[in-house]
Amino acid sequence: MTEIAKNLLERYPIRKTGKQKTEFIEFVRAFAEARGFSCSVEKGAFGVRNIVVGDPDAAKVVFGAHYDTCAVLPFPNFITPKHFGIYLLYQILLVVGMFAVVGAVSGIAHGIALLAGTQLSFDAGYWIAYLTFLLLFFLMMAGPANKHTVNDNSSGVITLLELMDRTSPDGTAAFVFFDLEEAGLLGSAAFASKHKAAMKNKLLINFDCVSDGEHVIFALRPKAKDKADLLGACYPSTEAVQCEVLTKGVFYPSDQANFPQGVGVAALKRAKRGGILYMDRIHTPKDTVYRAENIAFLTEGSERLIRRMKE
Repeated sequence: MTEIAKNLLERYPIRKTGKQKTEFIEFVRAFAEARGFSCSVEKGAFGVRNIVVGDPDAAKVVFGAHYDTCAVLPFPNFITPKHFGIYLLYQILLVVGMFAVVGAVSGIAHGIALLAGTQLSFDAGYWIAYLTFLLLFFLMMAGPANKHTVNDNSSGVITLLELMDRTSPDGTAAFVFFDLEEAGLLGSAAFASKHKAAMKNKLLINFDCVSDGEHVIFALRPKAKDKADLLGACYPSTEAVQCEVLTKGVFYPSDQANFPQGVGVAALKRAKRGGILYMDRIHTPKDTVYRAENIAFLTEGSERLIRRMKE
């Protein structure tokens, strides 16, 4: 693990409150300016604060990663990018679980009422169920911060910092730290709207959860398909990291979805049975795995990509 990675994980592992984000923003500003980059904060709706390093409008390639921290949950956000049906089934089971909790709370309320010699009215039962559902949804989206964020998404942030540390501020590349990804890709949506014309035909490489798993995928949006060969050449598989550049049959929910030429990058594990690539542990206290080989692989590949963009 490099000093950059150690510093981030020790000093800024949680970036959820306004104060925590402000401290992180000042850290990135100092880090960028010490290396000759310009750094600004672009604000958007719902309190979005995106950190923009360099000039994304003039750059030939933009690298991004979200820096906000998710709420801690008792279950992981389980993702299977090449098997959408499994991912969808898991999401359905989560929703069913939420309604089961709502039903249990409603049942307990009715039981207490019966023990007290009365019955809950329809309106009272409705409001108990509705408020329980709202509370569960709030805890999922804005509950207490997960204190363990190594993969999601300190790994993406570290990749950007490592790349910035090794990149000349000559304008070829720009870097964006997106806010409020966990709330629904709000930061990247704000950035995409502000830079719509510039990003229409520009490659956006989004590093999201890249440190837990030896299989790295590049999930290309349709208009980025013509960059598949370029990316394959810049990020060739090694003994430590297996890499796939995917142009179809892949679904990865992250910030690249807001850009025509967006590319989502993620690290995955392969199941022993069936060979299914999957991501787990994120959004839980088990998100503690840092695979330094992945960060080095992505940093070196990105350096090659920047050099190719200069040609």
